[in-house]
Amino acid sequence: MRQASHRRGRALGALLLLALGMACGSDDTTDPLGSTNGATCGASAGAPPANAMTVLGCGNFKPSRTTAEIAVRGTLAYTTTWGNAAAAASVFYIWDVSGNVPALLDSVKVDNATTLGDVAVSDDGAYLVVATERAPGSIVIYSLTNPRQPQLVSIFSNGETNPGVHTAEIGRVNGKLYGFLAIDPVASTPAKLVIVDLSSPASPKQVFSQFIGNPFVHDTFVRDGILFLALWNAGVAIWDIGGGGKGGTPAAPVELGRVLTANGEAHNVWWFKDPITGSAKYAFVGEEGPASIGVSSTGDIHVLDVSNMASPREVAYYTVPSSPTSGTHNFSMDEPNGILYAAYYNGGVRALDVRGDLGTCTDAQKSSPRNQTVPLCDLTKMGRELGVGLKDRADPVYVWGVQFLGGSVFASDMLNGIWKLRAVSR
Repeated sequence: MRQASHRRGRALGALLLLALGMACGSDDTTDPLGSTNGATCGASAGAPPANAMTVLGCGNFKPSRTTAEIAVRGTLAYTTTWGNAAAAASVFYIWDVSGNVPALLDSVKVDNATTLGDVAVSDDGAYLVVATERAPGSIVIYSLTNPRQPQLVSIFSNGETNPGVHTAEIGRVNGKLYGFLAIDPVASTPAKLVIVDLSSPASPKQVFSQFIGNPFVHDTFVRDGILFLALWNAGVAIWDIGGGGKGGTPAAPVELGRVLTANGEAHNVWWFKDPITGSAKYAFVGEEGPASIGVSSTGDIHVLDVSNMASPREVAYYTVPSSPTSGTHNFSMDEPNGILYAAYYNGGVRALDVRGDLGTCTDAQKSSPRNQTVPLCDLTKMGRELGVGLKDRADPVYVWGVQFLGGSVFASDMLNGIWKLRAVSR
């Protein structure tokens, strides 16, 4: 979800480090044990979609703030908040998701931020990283020694992170943890990508910065020393940062290839490495078009064949034909089963079968993306849609993020907080 740009200064090289300390304890003003704004998990009276996903429960607390991203590990989930009033600062929530009904445990206040658009847990479960907007912009790093009570380790903020870190993905390259920060543009200063060495979380170190994207570098995806960048109308770029065989590193990336997807607005990427078949042929790109929060959205899922990273090409797409229109946002995958889960704002959650050949289909299984004339394989016409979640609820939904974990799918809903659904099966 994009917001209007604000002023950004030049790089100052300043690093804010805070002593280790408790950062938890009912910092939000809303009663964490109560229910506000009429929260309900109830189904609508109408007939559900034929492939409706089973809803296990929704949070027992409907936040007064707008929910943004979600990260889940073990029995806990962390959800961020979007568009907070400056005077109220920002908070993220901690949920116990061990049962069917997510239970709010606590909230953590984050100062000098009006939006916490992204949250991630390191692969070893040791650290939580939260991205902050607007100015000055930062990533806030917490220890998860006690995951129910995150403790502040450090804040990384400098002139390069101003006016805000829109997304902050984390991942390892040759065993070392890095953060990949998408920095907002402002006025005549373009967007940029900043890469931070997080191997010492108490003293994160910037190793790379580059202006890139048109007008945004919105998100990244890192795996096996390859970095995918969603560059909005500049397409999707693929960089070698240690695994592409071209000598790239996080401090000196080497571009391998780039492709423009239909309609641009490349928002996010997931590169699928199938642990069953060994295939790493496809990457999925989310297109985020115009939207009205709580009402409508636009944007398709675009399928890239990246078997030749020097020449990636779009071979298929998925769209939701509905009124009002529905568009995708963030992804998660059940990779062992080859199932992609997509947050679809007012379109709920979509589950797609993405195993096998996605780029070969009959003429009857092709159609053209909106505003385009070249037909592509249409995943809906190919029978690839396995499930639809949350379109059978009594209250409207507007799903920002999803995460698959352990047979369940967790969804962050801008309007309602958090949902837990049963994962689909083949």
